[in-house]
Amino acid sequence: MALTNTATRYGTVTKTLHWIIALGIVAAIPLGILANDAPLDTSEELATKAWLFSMHKTLGVTIFFAALLRILWALTQPKPAPLHPERKAESWAAETVHWLLYGSLVLVPLTGWMHHSATTGFAPIWWPFGQSLPFVPKDEGWAAVTAALHIVFERVLIVSLLLHVAGALKHHFVDRDATLRRMWFGRTTAGDPNAGHRKAVPLASALVVWAAAIGIGAGLGVFQHEASAAQVAALEEVESDWLVQDGTLSITVTQMGSEVTGSFSDWTADITFEEQDAPGKSGEVSVTVSIGSLTLGSVTSQAMGADFFNVEQFPTATFDADILKVEDGYEAQGTLTVKDQSVPVTLPFQLRLDGDTAEMAGRLTLDRRDFNVGQNMSDGSQLGFDVGVDVALTATRVTD
Repeated sequence: MALTNTATRYGTVTKTLHWIIALGIVAAIPLGILANDAPLDTSEELATKAWLFSMHKTLGVTIFFAALLRILWALTQPKPAPLHPERKAESWAAETVHWLLYGSLVLVPLTGWMHHSATTGFAPIWWPFGQSLPFVPKDEGWAAVTAALHIVFERVLIVSLLLHVAGALKHHFVDRDATLRRMWFGRTTAGDPNAGHRKAVPLASALVVWAAAIGIGAGLGVFQHEASAAQVAALEEVESDWLVQDGTLSITVTQMGSEVTGSFSDWTADITFEEQDAPGKSGEVSVTVSIGSLTLGSVTSQAMGADFFNVEQFPTATFDADILKVEDGYEAQGTLTVKDQSVPVTLPFQLRLDGDTAEMAGRLTLDRRDFNVGQNMSDGSQLGFDVGVDVALTATRVTD
């Protein structure tokens, strides 16, 4: 069999790439559905869900590069002539579907990979060349947009694939021509080499379909990504001797061997503090955190669930502590309450004072099991027991 195409026959390279991609699609789509629907309540279920997602992503990346190779190869080869050029409408529809398939085979895995790059979480791509794409930031908003585009383009791919298969079966069983046989391995030749393909109109039609799909997706709310107001506790303003001007409160967990870092966007701190020359108590702090304001990459919704933070029943966490000057800096010694579990905690931190402005940064490590968070996740290799907490803020003294 010849490797290259002719005006009446597909070559072995084209056929091989065609069927490799077809098998990849048939496997990747069900894997994605199974991964999305898989439960996530135990360590074993987490491992299964991660395996399904990793296989789905790895197949997607494979399809992406195979599709690029298929397109580049097609650009160097003649395309065998249509068998029924006199059927104008049918030829236009077939060419439009081909453009939709070519584009979707690139857009679907690319947007999936962009979403993977923009977020943090489990289920890596199984290959040694890194997980991220250049110029794609770690950003929840961008992750939401690319996830929505992935869904929209996937629907276009599925519909186009079904139309493509239906057309092939129609040619084989109704028209009884060589359309399907010509794409299978063998020496089948068919078609008038003088008959050409229309390109501009089908391509324009495909672009209209993609634009319409995005518009329909937007109308159905696919691109909406807002936190549920019912889950985010509204915090009252505090009257503090020191007013927080800027700050971050973040946590880092280890899931499936990879660190996942997230932050709380809504928290308050009531601070009293007077600098002391000698070690001892320098003030007090009371922090309230809205648990629902946490973003934690691809596992945010999991973290909000009943087995973890259980945000519906326990919408806030609190930390009440004394601020103590110690030999090598400062410590906040007090009690952290999460899910009604109160645990003594010491937060060491460094403090820099410049007049009425204070900058602090500290870190501590907690054991999630002390707060009944993820009790069903008993395997530390699936979800680490240690949780790193980082806090940094700039505050100014309130003066009369």
